[in-house]
Amino acid sequence: MAGRRRRGPLAWLLPMGPALLLLLVFVAGPILWCLHTAFTNAAMSGAAARAPEYVGLDNFHRVLTDPELGQAVWLTVVFTVGSAVLGQNCLGMLLAVLLHRRHRVVRNVVGGTVVAAWVLPEIVAAFALQAFLTADGTLNAVLAALGLGGQDWLYSAPVLAVVLGNVWRGTAFSMLVYQAALAEVPTELVEAAQVDGAGPLRRFWHVVLPLLRRTVVTNLMLVTLQTVGVFTLVYVMTAGGPGTASQTLPLLMYERAFGFGEIGYGTTVAFVLLVVAGTFAAVYARGLREEV
Repeated sequence: MAGRRRRGPLAWLLPMGPALLLLLVFVAGPILWCLHTAFTNAAMSGAAARAPEYVGLDNFHRVLTDPELGQAVWLTVVFTVGSAVLGQNCLGMLLAVLLHRRHRVVRNVVGGTVVAAWVLPEIVAAFALQAFLTADGTLNAVLAALGLGGQDWLYSAPVLAVVLGNVWRGTAFSMLVYQAALAEVPTELVEAAQVDGAGPLRRFWHVVLPLLRRTVVTNLMLVTLQTVGVFTLVYVMTAGGPGTASQTLPLLMYERAFGFGEIGYGTTVAFVLLVVAGTFAAVYARGLREEV
């Protein structure tokens, strides 16, 4: 409107002030502290614990030549793609579609069963999964009752075990997100496609799914960033073993920082984890921009 005075920077800065302060304290602050520590030889004990010294790029050079880093990065990507992108996201959408407009009793029973795993504390869920998959666990007891041979699943297939465990625990979030999104899909469009002779799969693929694109990308970003940093579940189930067969970046970071006491080097590994998470986030952010 002509004559209206332009709003100064304080007009938007003041309402955003508390949020910006929280971001600086709880996001930027730890990242800057990690960046500072990554250039030092900070340790849990000894002289380096009392008075850390700057070592320049030594930690970054060491992390690039660490023989365990490449495998940890690869396992982190496999774990994230398998349990978040393919597992939680796809299974959550499938459950949401199957439960859409079903009888309330069916929705409550199935939904409550799926959500029950999600509301469990992560360490409780991890111990339950370990008890289920170990050599003398519940799964092998059931297989033995059926006359089938069992094995130590946490030893023979550790990555598959932690992937399935994380899918079991985290699918409820994606299911709830897609249930809310499906409730907003106009029924007129679906009914019009049905009148035109489109079957259930074609109606979902050509009518429903395009309307859920932004929800899919947003859900993928949330579950992916949550999964990249999963530590407790993997540590309790396999501790990164056998050997380093299931050692993801969070476990490698923990081992170096607190197992070996090398805080400076552990924070350098944390930056590698930040790069992996940032790569996923950049891909999803680009997808969201293309939808605008």
